[in-house]
Amino acid sequence: MLVSRSLVTPHICKYKRRTNHHIQVSCSADIRGDGASGEEEGRLTSRLATALLSFISSQLQPAVLRVCLHTLRILSRDRRALGPMVTDSALLTLAHLGDGEVCRKEAMKVLCNVVYNSPRAQERERGVSVLTSALEQCLAVRWGEGYEVLSDRTSPPISKETSQEVIEILKTLFNIAHTYYRQEPDEVRTHRSTTLPQHTVNILSALPLTCLDVLISVRVDQASHRCEGVNMDCVHTLLLFMDRRLNRASKLKEKLTPVLNLLTESSRVHRETRHYLRQKILPPLRDVAIRPEQDTTLRGQLVRLMTHVDTDLKDCAAELLFVLCKEDVSRFVKYTGYGNAAGLLAARGLLNGRRNSGASLYAAQYSSDSDSDTEEYREARARINLVTGRVEAEQPDPMEGMTEEEKEEEALRLISMINRLSQ
Repeated sequence: MLVSRSLVTPHICKYKRRTNHHIQVSCSADIRGDGASGEEEGRLTSRLATALLSFISSQLQPAVLRVCLHTLRILSRDRRALGPMVTDSALLTLAHLGDGEVCRKEAMKVLCNVVYNSPRAQERERGVSVLTSALEQCLAVRWGEGYEVLSDRTSPPISKETSQEVIEILKTLFNIAHTYYRQEPDEVRTHRSTTLPQHTVNILSALPLTCLDVLISVRVDQASHRCEGVNMDCVHTLLLFMDRRLNRASKLKEKLTPVLNLLTESSRVHRETRHYLRQKILPPLRDVAIRPEQDTTLRGQLVRLMTHVDTDLKDCAAELLFVLCKEDVSRFVKYTGYGNAAGLLAARGLLNGRRNSGASLYAAQYSSDSDSDTEEYREARARINLVTGRVEAEQPDPMEGMTEEEKEEEALRLISMINRLSQ
């Protein structure tokens, strides 16, 4: 007999085995009816699933087992009936039935529905072991009862059906490994702790500039970080968040662009925020023997982003440093090097070193305080290469030992090469 989809409705079914191995299904009349509430329906379908799971755990004839699994497959589409199916005993029972030869497809369909509809079933840790066991059984050597002659030496060692099963198992194992084991351990552990700050940054970056006063409007009482009498705890939290994002190489654009824009706009409209961030990101220079992009500080990390392949990301990093330098070209070149700063300066028409009066609406708001230099920087200023931003090693004079005629010939040769380049 056929079991229709009406079994999903709240009917308690009783199975009786006949002598001719058919199944008789009788439903209790006391629970029949269309006016049952949703809660009652869920309770009844759950009871039916419990009864069927208990029934299939015993030794059944194939026809009976097939009907039970078919009914469970229909019930597994209803999330209200999944409670009994996500227990360890139920999952193991279905897994064992799926491992056997009888009703394998029906049992696997039930498991697929349960795993698809139940997050709890998806979190069970026995999935990999079940897949590896199935893979071992598919690839295991099966000895025949007698000797057989190999008729085709080029034939595959396993059947086409078994090969397809192995392929599906390997694809599933790959997806599991790629999802869970290819992620960085610290990213997996801190996913929840970083999700809230990321959404907070996204919301703040979408607000108008006039709303950014909330970042510094917190009372100064018991503030951990302050600048010029203003509470900087919120700004410091954003700075730490940016630092953590800089230390991760994955999805830099999605994770860094919002916080870079937020700090840039806040620095433009709030003098205290700009001064605080400048102390943390662009402190007075001391070590001028290394290139700015080779520095391990926040300044070095942001300078490295200025030459990133992603245009939006490098523009955001350069814009933040440019604003912290109060959009002063010479100061910007001092902290980043002319080679790293050329991209932003060219885009703004500032390669001549002069500030464009119409380039920024906030240029007039910047204070006129001068940049404080350390003693180490003042001593090495004359020897700093403006292109690289560091003190270069002493280079030998290329014309040392040359006569005046040789120097004149070398100069003419260079002029000729320059003329050819300009043509």
